Amino acid sequence: MKAVRVHAYGKRPTIDEVPEPAVTGPFDVLVEIGAAGLCRTDLHIVEGQWAEKSGVSLPYTIGHENAGWVREVGSAVTNVAAGDAVILHPLATCGLCRACRGGDDVHCDNSRFPGIDGDGGLAELLLTNARAVVKLAPGLEPRAVAALADAGLTAYHAVRKAVPLLHPGTTCVVIGAGGLGHIGIQCLLAMTATRVVVVDPSARARELARELGAHEVTAPTDDLTDTAHVVLDFVGEQGAEAAGLAMTRRAGSYFVIGYGGSVNIPTIDLISTERNIVGNLVGSYLDLEELMTLAAQGSVTLHTREYPLGAINEAMDDLEAGRLAGRGILVP
Repeated sequence: MKAVRVHAYGKRPTIDEVPEPAVTGPFDVLVEIGAAGLCRTDLHIVEGQWAEKSGVSLPYTIGHENAGWVREVGSAVTNVAAGDAVILHPLATCGLCRACRGGDDVHCDNSRFPGIDGDGGLAELLLTNARAVVKLAPGLEPRAVAALADAGLTAYHAVRKAVPLLHPGTTCVVIGAGGLGHIGIQCLLAMTATRVVVVDPSARARELARELGAHEVTAPTDDLTDTAHVVLDFVGEQGAEAAGLAMTRRAGSYFVIGYGGSVNIPTIDLISTERNIVGNLVGSYLDLEELMTLAAQGSVTLHTREYPLGAINEAMDDLEAGRLAGRGILVP
């Protein structure tokens, strides 16, 4: 089968012919990929930022935002069958550790992260397990939801955590209305009564935020200093970190979702104002189920641009150069 493979850090991936994965375990699920999202994390992987954390051996197949159709299942799988349309939780978890037992499977002690620490879904087939597959509602197509597997899930997870802080009368500032941010805006509008203010330097991204219903949209400005009860930073680099912290009011919370930069703040500034800094990874399996409900209702939709699998480097160039509005989708 064809797969997008990273052979060396600092060099763009190539399209290789590799052996097809096979079902061997009782809970295995083999999925024919219908679409795979392109994430900024994929750029960071190619740059080598994840090399030490993942410990993955090169070459390997990237791609962690995946949806498609079940081709084959192991003998103990009962929740899906061949032919079912599914979206894949990015983690393949064990179900037995304390985190899994408590529903916090994103922190599973024994998880695999296809596309990060092993072969992922920028390919024709992906092997995962029964705990990772969410059956799609009738009418939802894999290419319409693939990027919700990580970008959408991460945005939903952050908003879900922030919901108790966003009662009517509050203000939430969203930094970045791109691939993650435009999903976060929709989640905020669907799940809270907060006033949503979107900050983005891109005129095209600001227009998208207006179309989605944000209450206020602006280019980066100092006018928002000390105004936000919650800041959701979907950029996390190139100065957004300092700007985001500055936007929080006393006892406000700065949610870090995008990454690549550094958060630097004197500890006395944290304790004297009781500001909070909250890290966010991907969400749980239940988060993904809930997000699929919003997608089926039409409350969350993806703005995407599709590319054939062989155009992976064109898609990466567009993402890196800021030419992508919304999310890039690779279709095998």
